Amino acid sequence: MERIEKLKEFLLINPKDSFLQHALALEYIKLGNDEAARGLFEDIVNREPGYIGTYYHLAKLLERIELTDKAIEVYETGMAEAKKAGDNHAFGELRGAYEELTF
Repeated sequence: MERIEKLKEFLLINPKDSFLQHALALEYIKLGNDEAARGLFEDIVNREPGYIGTYYHLAKLLERIELTDKAIEVYETGMAEAKKAGDNHAFGELRGAYEELTF
């Protein structure tokens, strides 16, 4: 819980910090609070589409809560963003998860 409180304190200073939001979302996932994590992840990808790491975690969360079609959309968008950014590692991870889900 201490990590969450610290992250929230930092976010009070810089509420649109994608790194802090991403870290907080991961902490929420550890606690099983998928709704709060999803909201943070979606805020990040809507505000800063080039924040590539969030797509994988958001899509995995959507898979877990059985929103498969939405997860596929997120993987596809993430792959496009990763390709645009030249991030071959992230592209490969997203493509692997996407293929695992769709084939």
